[in-house]
Amino acid sequence: MFDDEWWERWFRKGLPPFFKGWDTEEMDEAFAEMEKEFRELMKKAPKNLIRERRLPDGSKVQEWGPFVYGYSMRVGPDGKPQITEFGNIKPELGPRGGRPRLDVKGEREPLVDVTTSNGEVKVIAELPGVEKTDIKLNVTEDTLTISVENPNRKYFKEVDLPVKVDPLKAKSSYKNGILEVSLPKRERGESKGESVRVD
Repeated sequence: MFDDEWWERWFRKGLPPFFKGWDTEEMDEAFAEMEKEFRELMKKAPKNLIRERRLPDGSKVQEWGPFVYGYSMRVGPDGKPQITEFGNIKPELGPRGGRPRLDVKGEREPLVDVTTSNGEVKVIAELPGVEKTDIKLNVTEDTLTISVENPNRKYFKEVDLPVKVDPLKAKSSYKNGILEVSLPKRERGESKGESVRVD
């Protein structure tokens, strides 16, 4: 990944302040470790995230992605912060509690926001680049499962709902990449999962 010519060009420019005081052996080790981790990540990447493209000069390059990782933070009903991750890259602990590693999934977790009012739970999810006919929703009293699979985009998210809801009365709409699901609260009783049509 880093050949001798690359190093020569890099050192001719002078070391960035961050690397002052490092010797070249330490830097070689650091870059070798980063390259090793990148190669491991690429081995675990699902096939649908790796493609080959031909350049105008006839040569080929490999492209990976998209790789998405993010988080949202909000204050929960109890006044405490709630942090939710989204994307298709997830940090995971290394073996025996060692250094964290990254896990890549074929589908992305969409950014989701859950709010509760007096009579309902509202779930809003960002699902850009899909048609409403691609969206599959399944609701139980306790969870909402969102899944999308088309040739270009794959999304999956299981949302734990803060209160029990009535799956039979769920309503949803999808417009401009935003899915909105309204779930009336249920006082008691049980229900198996129900599919919800997206309007």
